[in-house]
Amino acid sequence: MFPLLTLFTVLPLMASVDAWLSDNHTCALTKPIYSCENTTAIVDTCCTPTEGLVLVTQYWDTYTGLESEGSVLPKESWTIHGLWPDRCDGSYGQYCDLSRQYDPVPSPNTTTGKPDGTPVPVWEGGDVITPLLEKYGKWDLLAFMQKFWKSQNSPDWTFWQHEFSKHATCFTTYDVGFDGAPDCYGLLYENSTEASIIDFLESVVKADIQYPTYQWLSEQGITPSNQTGYEFQKIQDALTAASGAEPYLGCTGPTRQVLTEVWYYTHSYGRPQDGFLKPLDQTTKSNCNATQPIWYYERTQGSEY
Repeated sequence: MFPLLTLFTVLPLMASVDAWLSDNHTCALTKPIYSCENTTAIVDTCCTPTEGLVLVTQYWDTYTGLESEGSVLPKESWTIHGLWPDRCDGSYGQYCDLSRQYDPVPSPNTTTGKPDGTPVPVWEGGDVITPLLEKYGKWDLLAFMQKFWKSQNSPDWTFWQHEFSKHATCFTTYDVGFDGAPDCYGLLYENSTEASIIDFLESVVKADIQYPTYQWLSEQGITPSNQTGYEFQKIQDALTAASGAEPYLGCTGPTRQVLTEVWYYTHSYGRPQDGFLKPLDQTTKSNCNATQPIWYYERTQGSEY
């Protein structure tokens, strides 16, 4: 057995130089910085995203469309939309790694959203995420997603795979070596793609629970109602005060009066995986009607549990 002093002397010599040059990233060795706030080039894009405007997005739906199959919405909670990687200037990419394309209905169907963009192939291999989480015993994660990450008019896994394929593949911190990018997982995992999927799903959940939108609105007397509309500014102010920055509110309908979603803008301290998110005012102006009542409708009967 080595004496303690000798052990610390020997360990650096035992570490191969190749280990420092490989793609086995432990970001514990990298001092975290806030994304989009660094003044120099990011050295290790596995540890700080170049897409540093990180959006935590949620839905308020009133039905799933698959209630007859047991798919219902969680009581007193908004549901997850996703975790989105915008670049610091507000632009963004989509479907950035077609080797990890598992979306059965790509939207848009090209990487640029334009006819001359690279076509995004339709995934025909079915549910990848559910068996993956079962394979690794991620039962608590799967149960949370099944309750709080709901799709509308399609099985939940189709939505999960859409969010992963369209958005996660554009975060550098989930890179797996596609098209010359580093492999942020390397030999630490048997399969980097599987690791990136699980990593992203855990990141989405970790971010989502930091933004209890239903609770924040309820504390200000704003609860779902089919009889009472609310002033847009009252909703905006409630979420701004609770979250620490002004979020984007999305409304639908011909006069933009039906509240359906919220986007919380953040900068990430280190990797989004670590969940240290700094609130930031919206960079996209809310589209809700600021002069007419906003409807925050109750869930359809039988659509909630």
